[in-house]
Amino acid sequence: MIVLGIESATESAGVALASSDGVLATVEIARGRRHAESIVPCVQFVCERADVDLSEVGAIAIDVGPGLFTGMRVGIATAKSLAMALGIPMVPLTSLEVLATGESTTEDIIVPVVDARKSEVFWAMYRRTDHGIELLRQPIVGSIDDLVADLMERDQPTVCAGDGAHRYQVEITDRFGCTISGAAHPSASVLAAEGVRRAIRDETVEEHLVEPVYLREPDAQINWSTRQVRP
Repeated sequence: MIVLGIESATESAGVALASSDGVLATVEIARGRRHAESIVPCVQFVCERADVDLSEVGAIAIDVGPGLFTGMRVGIATAKSLAMALGIPMVPLTSLEVLATGESTTEDIIVPVVDARKSEVFWAMYRRTDHGIELLRQPIVGSIDDLVADLMERDQPTVCAGDGAHRYQVEITDRFGCTISGAAHPSASVLAAEGVRRAIRDETVEEHLVEPVYLREPDAQINWSTRQVRP
């Protein structure tokens, strides 16, 4: 089983190919949110590097967010188009799941924190088990104060990962003694490798069932709602 992973939920866009033997090829590019220009060439690049034809891909793993609205939509649309054209299923994972899965060695509580802008972050809580990661706290959006209060309420050894943890590292660690992981963005390699494991377990869906996870209304929708209620 070969899985193509497409990662575009945050500032860093990436594409990877993986199989049961491991990651075959990967590329990650930080180009200032120019995901629409990067993803398709990245798909072509990893296929060439791994000497894999797209017809050999058995499933597509996609990061469905939360994260940057435009990047998420571009990645999901590209992944859906490929899945439809190839007639193959998809493996949707959230950006928080990908970040948590990447913390493969810790026994601490894993808290992926993605920058949501507007002085807010997306986060969830996981712990590692013999079968992967277990969700302890449902994904949520809130302020740094909300996040720190959540960490203090659980009060367990914790590692925080993601660009939100990096951006607000001082605000978090000054009030709660946790470790900040080096991982700033979800990894396309981790996404593709986890996609293989889930595809082997038949945890796939048809492309029309894949939807973005926003946790918060897109800015355009918020602005339109605001305009509607003005006198």
